[in-house]
Amino acid sequence: MENILHPLSNWIPYKLLEKNNEIYFEWIYVGDLKYAEPFFEETILKCRKHEYNSKSFKVISTPENLVEWSEEIDSVDLKSLVFHVSRCGSTMLSQSLATSAENIMVSEAPIVDEILRSNLFGLDKKSALLKGVIKLLGQKRFPEQKNLILKLDAWHIFNAGYLRSIFAETPFALLYRNPTEVLKSHQKKMGMHMVPNLLPPSVFGITAQEINRISFQQYGALVLEKYFEGFLSFYETDQNVTALYYNDGMKQVVEKFISFIKVNYAYAELDKMYERLNAHSKNENEAFNGDSFKEEELEINFTKLNLLHEKLNNTFLEHQES
Repeated sequence: MENILHPLSNWIPYKLLEKNNEIYFEWIYVGDLKYAEPFFEETILKCRKHEYNSKSFKVISTPENLVEWSEEIDSVDLKSLVFHVSRCGSTMLSQSLATSAENIMVSEAPIVDEILRSNLFGLDKKSALLKGVIKLLGQKRFPEQKNLILKLDAWHIFNAGYLRSIFAETPFALLYRNPTEVLKSHQKKMGMHMVPNLLPPSVFGITAQEINRISFQQYGALVLEKYFEGFLSFYETDQNVTALYYNDGMKQVVEKFISFIKVNYAYAELDKMYERLNAHSKNENEAFNGDSFKEEELEINFTKLNLLHEKLNNTFLEHQES
């Protein structure tokens, strides 16, 4: 018997639209393209070249359509949400996992952030939309696909409690790194969340008074402090969470993550994942020989950051030993 595809097979919602006080979602055709790029928006850019997405009209739906259609699509199981503090190996982790044909790896999909930060929905509708979007992103488009893994944006740690209320049984992973290395990486090329006011400071729980009394560089340290505090707060209250530490080595990070999500990969799949660790996270054709940072010291007060970093290490170590 011929397998009949759903009309929405290979279509995904990728953008939230607001027009005349109405909310819509724009969709894009992904064809046979796998999510292999370091960031999901790069995958979207590739999709735009497909003839279906080059036409003058747009494919849009209402939020209600999206939720209803998501229930009709065959999708794989969501195996984990990955939280991180940025510049801590999260892209390397996601690129390693993406090499396996069994995985659907969604890395920082803008539509997830748009829904999480939107004030346009009530909580119930927002929850239904998040579940629907994630299910549609994880639709089973190839027979070997079994696992959906979602890497979130760094600031989504502040939504961890809310996300736990939606995904009650899903393993959550927290990936972090030595704070000096994180901030030295941002010194080379600064992420938007480390620049004051590019994202609303309220996203991080930062007040206007805090911004006014610190330097530009210290702002990035303050954001990282908030991330570390968010990690500690969630880890101490949740029962289905693991900590991953970049400074233990990325092979150990990948091994610990795979063990945590309880997926048994074939040896050939594991070999591909470990082999990917030898290349640069954002360019698989470039060998990775470790990070190189400027020698000069950062003009940052690390006192609180170092205390939080030490507390994170001690808390996670105590949990492992207990």
